[in-house]
Amino acid sequence: MLTRAVRSRRTPLPALITLGLAALLTLGLAAVAVPTAGRADPPDVICPPGQTTCDVWDDDPGGGGDPGDGGPGDGGGGAGGTCQWNGRVVPCYDEVLGWFHNGDGCYYKLIEPRPEGTPDGFDWYLLTCNGGDLGSQRTELRDAPPPGFGTPPDPAELARRALASIDLLPPRVAVAPRRHIGPGLVGLPVWMWASTAQPGQPRHYFGPQQASATDRGLTVSIAAEVDQVTWDMGNGAEVTCSGAGTAYRSESPLAGKRSPDCGYHSGYPEPGTYQIQAATHWTVSWSGGGESGSFEITRTSGIVTIDIDELQVVTQ
Repeated sequence: MLTRAVRSRRTPLPALITLGLAALLTLGLAAVAVPTAGRADPPDVICPPGQTTCDVWDDDPGGGGDPGDGGPGDGGGGAGGTCQWNGRVVPCYDEVLGWFHNGDGCYYKLIEPRPEGTPDGFDWYLLTCNGGDLGSQRTELRDAPPPGFGTPPDPAELARRALASIDLLPPRVAVAPRRHIGPGLVGLPVWMWASTAQPGQPRHYFGPQQASATDRGLTVSIAAEVDQVTWDMGNGAEVTCSGAGTAYRSESPLAGKRSPDCGYHSGYPEPGTYQIQAATHWTVSWSGGGESGSFEITRTSGIVTIDIDELQVVTQ
């Protein structure tokens, strides 16, 4: 590959546009002597135990959650793939600057119309280097575009951009009995549930949520929803529920019985103090540009503490 390069003064891009690329090229062509070989391009996430006195069964909301495994949703990046310069993520394509080349940290934009006097088989490019620093610009004559130039948007990356525009919040869990009211008992069932919504955030805890991202005519849509909830009961036991669970109500006909959909039915085998934590497992499905896929996201709740006492048998 052959290139010719001319460095410009530290002139902001708007000024370059105002002056006109033709003037810039005129200076560049005058300063170039002989084409030189360009450098090589490198390869490129409250349940209560049953008790004889049900007045202690109440909800005990957990604290703020942990984002958990952010997965793809936590990534940044621009259109058309993931590009980085000096440890920071930069857009792989910019409508003003053109396409980014990871090998040298420059954006390449084809200069059009083709300037007069351009040798056959060559094209002039405006380079904005140092990760897009407008004060670091030059023109370059090349016999071929750099790797990645003209690459269409990556649908999977657009899916990640769409995911970054929505909130998948950690679950807010509840337990009963409330610790400050009274303990549970060994061997009696525990109810667990999580809030599915909060004021102003109706779908942020369990979904479904939808979003989309568009770049250069390609639109990718996503749908995110919780598939299951796993509960760490604090004693090595884990319970998996298909949904948020049913909130316990002392006035309900179910009071004192097993949870109908999410519970630690066998109860704790030993007395003690246990810390309960839940994780919601989201599936994010995406489609666009004739492609589709999915990825998993996990969000982890805060901790709820429950006390369990030995079951006492009274004899006379």
